[in-house]
Amino acid sequence: MKIAVASGKGGTGKTTVAVGLARAAAAEGRPVLFLDCDVEAPNASFFLRPDWEEERRVGIPVPEVDQEKCTGCGRCAEVCAYSALAVVNGKVLLFDDLCHGCGSCARQCPEGAISERLHEMGRLDGGRAGSIRFARGVLDVGRAMAPPVIRELKRWRTNGEGPEGLTILDAPPGASCPVVETLRGSDKVVLVTEPTPFGLHDLEQAAELARSALGLPVLVVLNRSDEGDDGVERFCEREGIPIALRIPFDRRIAEAYSDGLPPDHAVPEIGRAFRSLLITLTGEEKR
Repeated sequence: MKIAVASGKGGTGKTTVAVGLARAAAAEGRPVLFLDCDVEAPNASFFLRPDWEEERRVGIPVPEVDQEKCTGCGRCAEVCAYSALAVVNGKVLLFDDLCHGCGSCARQCPEGAISERLHEMGRLDGGRAGSIRFARGVLDVGRAMAPPVIRELKRWRTNGEGPEGLTILDAPPGASCPVVETLRGSDKVVLVTEPTPFGLHDLEQAAELARSALGLPVLVVLNRSDEGDDGVERFCEREGIPIALRIPFDRRIAEAYSDGLPPDHAVPEIGRAFRSLLITLTGEEKR
């Protein structure tokens, strides 16, 4: 089973919940794979502290033009949907950061003047945190597109540990393309939010994306549930979205977080709450 943990906005406790779920599953003896797909700011490793075993560079194929073969016909620029190519005075100009690596220009070039080279965009790190298999993507500074790194991260690591295996995907915040790439192929989505107007606004967007655009079942975790207002509660009731877990504000959790520790280190009842959430998500209790 693949469970994506997402949030409409940053700072709601998304990574805390993802880490808590992974640790709860590992404590129950389940094979667990944790994918940190928040490639612009991957920080789950601060809490799980894996031993790194592998690293590889990733990117997308971008065109390379043989100027001796090129006639400057402009067909490559015509078929590029992302304006990554332009023909000026008979010469092809390439804008790497706009290219999506679709390969249309190379296939459509009548002279066969276009080949492809790897345009590096980031790296993938893999290792283990106890019994948890861990992998993360890291987008290079200055790169504009996170989805190719997320896509390669998901291809690079598969669970492959039988029907009881669980994959936890820690998604980027928001409701943009990197979130879509992370959620695609998941079985369920956990949306972590907080009872504030900002939390409600971004939860509405994230829920719309997951349910309507991707057709995925959604559950909500309400963090700092004893603070703020009841807007999130009313929205979930109106939309028929179950609130699977309510986490009250607890200074001990904040202190553990600031020390780079999972919350169940300081608050044992949080560990039990995550195990209950795991049962709700998987539909069965590990025996």
